[in-house]
Amino acid sequence: MAALLTAGCGGDSAPPQTVAASTSLGDATGQSTPDTETGSAAATAPATTAKKPTSTKVAHRAQTRAAAAKVSMRAGNPAGQAAIPAAARVVDTSHPDRVIGSGSPAGCTSAAVLKAIAAGGVTTFNCGPAPIRITLSKTAKVVNAHPDVVLDGGGLVTLSGAGKRRILYQNTCDQAQGWTTSHCNNQEHPRLTVQNLTFADGNATGQSTDGGGGGAIFVRGGRLKVVNSRFVRNTCDRTGPDLGGAAIRVLDQAGGQPVYVVGSTFGGAAGQGGSCSNGGALSSIGVSWQVLNSLFSHNSAVGRGANPQRAGTPGGGSGGAIYADGNTFTVTLAGTLIENNHAEEGGGAVFYVSNDHSGSLKITGSTLRRNPSDGFETQGYPGIFYLGTGSHPTVSGSRLS
Repeated sequence: MAALLTAGCGGDSAPPQTVAASTSLGDATGQSTPDTETGSAAATAPATTAKKPTSTKVAHRAQTRAAAAKVSMRAGNPAGQAAIPAAARVVDTSHPDRVIGSGSPAGCTSAAVLKAIAAGGVTTFNCGPAPIRITLSKTAKVVNAHPDVVLDGGGLVTLSGAGKRRILYQNTCDQAQGWTTSHCNNQEHPRLTVQNLTFADGNATGQSTDGGGGGAIFVRGGRLKVVNSRFVRNTCDRTGPDLGGAAIRVLDQAGGQPVYVVGSTFGGAAGQGGSCSNGGALSSIGVSWQVLNSLFSHNSAVGRGANPQRAGTPGGGSGGAIYADGNTFTVTLAGTLIENNHAEEGGGAVFYVSNDHSGSLKITGSTLRRNPSDGFETQGYPGIFYLGTGSHPTVSGSRLS
């Protein structure tokens, strides 16, 4: 999986939730707190009146506040115009298999989240009208027997790793999560979708399974889709030549199909970005990506020594926002803004290496700007290091500076 360096390198809004005929998951223990991660100011209580409001009015106000919060949480690049293929669109969660909470924060606990993800199916949240943060007591793990696992935060929920642990884990080759096929790295399920959620303060430092990385989400096998979600302040190991993905690390997808990342934000403001040896937001080996109408900013690749690492160094430091390595795979960036990311070595915005030169990087309708690479990048393509089909990535209708 080592990168080949030349001598000159040197150094759609969510559908409304319903809770009827659904199982409510709650627990008296665990941590959930009011949260402002979504940036919502809409949860402020309305002014009091002399006349006590009817229950209908109270319900209407709650719905209004929740709707306003969803709008304010809207993630991604607002200027993005990329078409969204059917397979990448938001999943309809109007008829969930289970609902976490029963209308207030009390039932929205770590235990409830862990139980719901292990149970599979479609899960939504009913934690009240205000944004809420749920701090997980341990990493939530997907059971491999489930065909679909969908988690929809409704634009109000933040899942936190408290800076201590990875948030979400799926690995079809981990027998502890169920051995379901003899070709674990190419099985078509579980199909994991996360949408309308914020993942904050995940930390995969020291996690060695399959090479580590993935501070918020680690996936090997099955499928992954991310829609209208935010990733802030996630981390993984600070050194290492080929590990990475402060927010997301992916190894293997069924049938070589791409990971879809749609309308999502990684970082978004100073102090909110991810940090890892490589791939301050995304990292993968041999995996294709379609990144549509998304935003990457203030993410950092902080390793030192590149890949393969220079003598006397621990390696790493490439892909300030995105690190993609392997053989035959493609990365498509469309309608996406990548700005103010940084790499200690190569590719302040994107590090792309197809070792057998069979893959390609395509950039359409996107803007990449102010993504310094302290070590190396492809001449004429600021913020990018590219090694694949042809001498340079395919760029159309985009600005690189």
